[in-house]
Amino acid sequence: MKKRDLTKGNVTAVMLLFAVPMILGNIMQQCYNLADTWIVGRFVGAEALAAVGSAYTLMTFLNSILIGMCMGSGALFSICYGRRALRKLKEYIVSSFVLIFSVTVILTIVSYVCLDPILTLMQIPADIYGLMRSYMGLILAGLVFVFLYNYFAFLLRSSGNSVIPLIFLGVGTALNIGLDFLFVAKLGRGVKGAAEATVLAQAAAGLGIALYALVKEPELNMKKMKEEGIGIRADLLKEIFSYSASTGIQQSVMNFGILMVQGLVNSFGTSVMAAFAAGVKIDTLAYMPAQEFGNAYSIFISQNYGADKKERIRKGTKSAAVTVIMFCAAASAAVFFGAEFLMGIFIDPQKTQIIQIGTGYLKTEGACYCGIGILFLLYGYFRAVERPKVSLLLTILSLGTRVVLAYACAPLFGVGAIWTAIPIGWVMADAAGIILLRRG
Repeated sequence: MKKRDLTKGNVTAVMLLFAVPMILGNIMQQCYNLADTWIVGRFVGAEALAAVGSAYTLMTFLNSILIGMCMGSGALFSICYGRRALRKLKEYIVSSFVLIFSVTVILTIVSYVCLDPILTLMQIPADIYGLMRSYMGLILAGLVFVFLYNYFAFLLRSSGNSVIPLIFLGVGTALNIGLDFLFVAKLGRGVKGAAEATVLAQAAAGLGIALYALVKEPELNMKKMKEEGIGIRADLLKEIFSYSASTGIQQSVMNFGILMVQGLVNSFGTSVMAAFAAGVKIDTLAYMPAQEFGNAYSIFISQNYGADKKERIRKGTKSAAVTVIMFCAAASAAVFFGAEFLMGIFIDPQKTQIIQIGTGYLKTEGACYCGIGILFLLYGYFRAVERPKVSLLLTILSLGTRVVLAYACAPLFGVGAIWTAIPIGWVMADAAGIILLRRG
């Protein structure tokens, strides 16, 4: 598969061509849980939908730790590609794999041990507690496959190959949807069947892309690396941990804030939980292209940063900002005016209360997607120029604002205050990020 050199060619065309497979891939990745949500909501019921929706928020938080660390390592890989420092790249690959795999094992064990306290902290209602615990007990087994897929996906993307990750994710998504229908709709296995389908699909994508990379990528030739004396280096482990941990913490803080909001949402009852579960899926799919374009932009910046092409970085940043604003404006219009119809895709039309609550959520968020689109670019820029702690700072500002406002205002103004707090957090972080960017 041909790799794309992001340090050459028209900046807009290069970014868009590189980003399209990533956008399609991340939409497919969301389909892992989206398939569970739709099939469970249609074939099992509102309680099961609420359980799977809340589990999605928790799993997104856990996955974000691993994805963030893989993303941080991917930025280092991209900088090495830009500098053509291939030996350093191989040393990064070996050391980062051992480090992040170890974190994956620890995270899986801790999650199993602490599952009940976590569900209690999330204020899961008694009527769905058992369902969510059954789902999570199975779904945690897929963390290792989440690591494998994302590690090798970011490795391949860092060298300019964004197509292969899309192919393996497509296979996993198709398998997930097929198994969902088999286990849930046909065999009646409920939320357990949905979890089993997801884990098997994640295994297919993770193991498949790992095998491809080990066979096809010259940087991963074990025999050559052994001949070159490449192995785990303690000094690199420290450097990789510092960089990857900042990105991992940034991603986990982002989703921890969402998890805290989920806990507040849960206190309003099952109807609000079900509406939020469906609304978040629609919301996430709507701005997902902007998020993945931000990741593609980040890889573009990191390769050119490694190659010391400052003017190309400036041109790419201006082009990326225009592209994201145009897309987010279109997505905002589609979600705002189609909110009720979109909710009806996931919720039985007879559940009018749930649809009404979800429509209110989507109209509030949908009007403000430009805010989060710009924030994704800011995250990607600072991560690419070896300043991941700035991305972390912006995330803390965004999520901190969201959580504080939600918990302060929801008891007084109801669930609508939770929805309003989210875009306010985006705007606050955007303002801070733009100020820091303009100051160099």
